[in-house]
Amino acid sequence: MHIVAPAQASMNLANVQVPLLESYLQSPQVHIAASSNPALRGGYFVNVEESRATEVAELLDTIKRERADMLAFAAAVAEADELLRQNATGFDLTPLYPKLPAALNGLVELAYDTSNQASVHLIEPLLYHSKAFDRHRQSVQLSLDDGVERPFILSTPRLPSPDVLDLQIPFDHPGLDELMKARIEGTTAAHLHEALELDGDQAAQLDRLLAPEPSLAPDRHIENGGRIRYFGHACLVLQSPEAAVVVDPFISTDNRHGDRYTLDDLPDHIDLALITHGHQDHIVLETLLQLRARTDAVVVPRSSRGNLCDPSIGLYLKSMGFTVIEVDDFDEVPLPGGARVVATPFLGEHSDLDIRSKSTYFVQLAGLSAFIGADSSGIDPVLYQYIRSHLGGVDKAFLGMECDGAPLTWLYQGLLTRPVTKKMSDSRKLSGSNAEQAAAIMTELGAGEAYVYAMGEESWQGHVMATTYTSDTFQIQQIEEFLTWCEAHEVHAEHLFNKREWRW
Repeated sequence: MHIVAPAQASMNLANVQVPLLESYLQSPQVHIAASSNPALRGGYFVNVEESRATEVAELLDTIKRERADMLAFAAAVAEADELLRQNATGFDLTPLYPKLPAALNGLVELAYDTSNQASVHLIEPLLYHSKAFDRHRQSVQLSLDDGVERPFILSTPRLPSPDVLDLQIPFDHPGLDELMKARIEGTTAAHLHEALELDGDQAAQLDRLLAPEPSLAPDRHIENGGRIRYFGHACLVLQSPEAAVVVDPFISTDNRHGDRYTLDDLPDHIDLALITHGHQDHIVLETLLQLRARTDAVVVPRSSRGNLCDPSIGLYLKSMGFTVIEVDDFDEVPLPGGARVVATPFLGEHSDLDIRSKSTYFVQLAGLSAFIGADSSGIDPVLYQYIRSHLGGVDKAFLGMECDGAPLTWLYQGLLTRPVTKKMSDSRKLSGSNAEQAAAIMTELGAGEAYVYAMGEESWQGHVMATTYTSDTFQIQQIEEFLTWCEAHEVHAEHLFNKREWRW
């Protein structure tokens, strides 16, 4: 999301991506060596062979030439922040408006909070109609999933390849929906060629990527009761005969193995896709675009409006043609068959930044209640007392326990207008619950079953997660400690991996 949403894309382009490409061009060998070092997995190194350095240089030149407006916007945000730092001393801010950089005119408001700290508030809907947002940046690559881990998405650009079909189309292009509907309905190659506006060479390349028949799983629907399927990481599919809900869709497309659920196992129609928060492993555009045509609406937590570190997930998805329902804490969304989804508060995991666009969910379906905890933390267990008193008990709780996450600057460096020390950054982790906090959540919710996400251990998620765990890793030790606690307190608990199904 942070490389598509206008302000955040501009900041990351200027402060992360351009410097990263410049660094690579200075020393390609250093980046290549680091990219192959398991200890540096997930680091900001460009994983492109040196023989293609000229292409990287051309990409960098194109960015500086064609994305000058975005780079100017990022510079303007930094300039405005410095303007406030020097001049916003508690007095009237009106005289500062004429001094704002031209790139921000009409797009921001200056304001104090109740602690007399001044900040720049973005008028975010207008940014999607400004020079900071350009759909020509968007493109789609189509290829077969060969199971080989792709380079880390936050560090390595995707260059053209003979076995990849590059489509210079925006993410809201209707031809993408026609392509993805073919998984369910079937179609003709000629129709897809026309829908995607392909030339002869592109059409021939697409044909090599198509199968003669959809490979849908025969048990993708149910006729009675309820079912939950775990699709890996934090992705769950909850179903009844009348309704289907997908949570944080991040789904393998490699259907050759049988050790995972894939796109083939999804129901043909999805009532709601729930997004818990905006991190790249929970709002996965690659999967979402493949679900858009079969999904009624995407439920997202409402942002705080105008906060640079808290872009609107709703605006982001609406810009790409999704139907969106924005929710605040304890808003309810009904489902067919008397089921419902209730948004519940999400604590922590965002490096103490003022980010409101995060939500856990309470789902009641086919007589069962599930708490979808994502990466929320149990730092204040009393919150979960309130959730239980408001909504009732929980049968199954799903929790993330990435309790020693990446530091603040790993994900948010590009958005910081004022530098932080390494010590400060390291103290503010992207961390979910540890064993003690997870136990507190279970105690207060009164849940009888606990399931811990695999947190990126599945083989198909490395290009997004870039995590490596062993039995000695702190996170794994904390999960084991939590499982031991659950056993002692007669709570059924499991550490999930790859796939799991529950029926009732």
